[in-house]
Amino acid sequence: MSILTASLFFTGCGVSKKTYIGLQTEYKNLQTQYQDSQLQLTESRTRIKSLEDQLASERQNNADLKAAYAALQGSLDKSINQNSQGNVNISKLVDEINASNKYIKHLVETKNKSDSLNLVLTNNLTRSLSREELQEVDVQVLKGVVYISLADNMLYKSGSYEISDRADMTLSKIAKIIQDYRDYEVLIEGNTDTDPISKPNIRNNWDLSTLRASSVVQALQTKYGVDPKRLTAGGRGEYNPVADNSTALGKQRNRRTQIIITPKLDQFMELIDKAPEPTEVTPVQ
Repeated sequence: MSILTASLFFTGCGVSKKTYIGLQTEYKNLQTQYQDSQLQLTESRTRIKSLEDQLASERQNNADLKAAYAALQGSLDKSINQNSQGNVNISKLVDEINASNKYIKHLVETKNKSDSLNLVLTNNLTRSLSREELQEVDVQVLKGVVYISLADNMLYKSGSYEISDRADMTLSKIAKIIQDYRDYEVLIEGNTDTDPISKPNIRNNWDLSTLRASSVVQALQTKYGVDPKRLTAGGRGEYNPVADNSTALGKQRNRRTQIIITPKLDQFMELIDKAPEPTEVTPVQ
């Protein structure tokens, strides 16, 4: 605007009012285009970070499977070497290797199934959200757990733990996904920035984060019929930041509520119980 004003100043009264208004309009349009570009850039960076995290997780899983295969191969090589020196019960060794291979295959199948379910969950959720909602909702899948992060200015009234009217539509979509996956536990976790709260009925950020999580839990239960036995409300105050609290943008990112969707504990225990018991390899007499 300063450039435009200076231009008009130096050109004197030769610029008509119509031309001046046209320049003003063009300047406002440029400002709007710039702001839209900044929002799109931020959205793209967030999605890139999510994809990088998923890629790192898959690489770690691949490394674990390679390590398991190497251990089995080492066991086989050791037994063959012992057999050349003095009789070894190869039959038991083969049985153990076959059992281990079956377990590894089961792990891979279970992981693929879990990843597929989580991918469907993520796609269903992001597909149902509008472009405006996607700017305030971040969805990630990390190691089989789905994290849905909601901005506080979308969920709550300013400086309060009451759910805002504009959050109802988004929460209803998230509740629909939660209802479709009834075998998953749901943790609602409130987070704040480091600015102290000054409300007569809220002592500190611990209170604020917990009350906000509780508000979301109660909305999911009472408004959208989610089974309360699946829900847990928790607050982490200012002690789980994802950005630097020294900047306004960092504080905005830290003020969030996370909906964390995980398989039930007994599903993990069932997987552990299926692991084959090791057998001892004894020499043939």
